[in-house]
Amino acid sequence: MARSPATSDVFNAVAEARRREILDVLITGEKAVGAIVDDLSMSQPQVSKHLRVLSEVGLVSCRAEGRHRLYRLEPARLRPFHEWLSRYEQAWNDRMDRVDDYLIELQRQGDPQ
Repeated sequence: MARSPATSDVFNAVAEARRREILDVLITGEKAVGAIVDDLSMSQPQVSKHLRVLSEVGLVSCRAEGRHRLYRLEPARLRPFHEWLSRYEQAWNDRMDRVDDYLIELQRQGDPQ
């Protein structure tokens, strides 16, 4: 089954490391493109290209303030990730619980009675 293009799929959009870096920068609040460029040492065209993709999938929004365009994270759009990952988190926790049980059993076997 073919994957959706990055411009329509949140999962594909954040698969690119530079776009995740931009999201990390925006988690602290709204920023202009120039501030993102400075924070990430990326070129302005690169940042703009990635912001366009993130905007198209709704992960960031933009507003104009004078001559500046300010971008902000839209964390609710990450909900599909959270829902998907929560299943794996539960599986991981179940396995760690089994490891804990095993270690307790080993300690019991090693304790003199």
